[in-house]
Amino acid sequence: MTVITYLTTIIFEHGAVAQLAGELEAVGISRPLIVTDKGVAAAGILGTVRATLPNSLPVAVYDGTPSNPTEDAVEEALKVYRAEGCDGLVALGGGSSMDLAKAVGVLATHDGPLVQYAAIEGGVPRITDRVAPVIAVPTTSGTGSEVGRGSMITFRDRRKMGLISPNLIPRRAICDPDLTLGLPAGLTAATGMDAFTHGVETFLSPKVNPPAEAIGLDGAARAWNWIERAVADGADREARWNMMMASTEGAMAFQKGLGAVHSMSHPLGGIEDVTLHHGTLNAVILPAVLRFNEAHVGDKYARMRAAFGLPDDADLAEEVETLNAKLGLPASLREMGVTDDVLPAMVEGAVADHSTPSNPRPASAADFEAMFEAAMG
Repeated sequence: MTVITYLTTIIFEHGAVAQLAGELEAVGISRPLIVTDKGVAAAGILGTVRATLPNSLPVAVYDGTPSNPTEDAVEEALKVYRAEGCDGLVALGGGSSMDLAKAVGVLATHDGPLVQYAAIEGGVPRITDRVAPVIAVPTTSGTGSEVGRGSMITFRDRRKMGLISPNLIPRRAICDPDLTLGLPAGLTAATGMDAFTHGVETFLSPKVNPPAEAIGLDGAARAWNWIERAVADGADREARWNMMMASTEGAMAFQKGLGAVHSMSHPLGGIEDVTLHHGTLNAVILPAVLRFNEAHVGDKYARMRAAFGLPDDADLAEEVETLNAKLGLPASLREMGVTDDVLPAMVEGAVADHSTPSNPRPASAADFEAMFEAAMG
């Protein structure tokens, strides 16, 4: 068993979910609310997790997490939390369930409205250490939110904004690759490219943090080298272990900040008329951003080529496009259902996004407009 204490305590092994009861006790949660979604429940994973808990432990469940967590869903889950007298949360699922649980943890102990805690609304210092404790149990290998300090929420005004604070890092992360066995190929590809993009963007961020930079590069390389195996065979335990580690590493490196890929995918995730998967958006947008940043990253593209096992003269943007095609992912935002009429609002959102300042090349509204047009195809 590998136990890593870096930002938080991470229990990482096949079968790790069996340790949930002990970790609940360790962090002082005696009446947990499990925050999950209907897909996780229908797949039997919720039942598997509940079976590891003693019958004497009162457990409440909220399974209404939407694919892009919303302010309304946070308030719905909060009602269950309060009605059941809960004192902590178990986030079971992908990034959406983990982000929702973190936001519930804020409102369970802080006055509303939630919007005042968004980073771009000056909310970082308002999130105190009183946040209700969260234990994160990921069921996909993508966001790495189990060790992340952020929570992305779509608010009622359709802005998708991040709550960011070290107080939002879960008290425990229970990373059990077995919970991802059998994940459909399409979702494996989309979430895996999310993890890959996190590693790439944190590595390229100009902020000085060598440990996080090294972790980000290792995570990106791990995703690059194992994602095709994971997509091809949902029962490949070695591939699932490596993809979950890539996901966790990507978020461990978030301390360096992200970049323009996330600046663009965040507002797209808030579009009301079409549901756009965050990881797929990142995969589709990444080539355009790689081309934009290429002359502003020193030797980092060469270091990525070496880590990925690519030739010295390989074009990274073209290599990502080729990988996306192999994985069966869309080739453009237009193919995903994005229409030209939303782009002005998307540019505005990207300029204001909290990830923009840590992109290696400063990006103006005109720059984002060009990158959106390139990603539209």
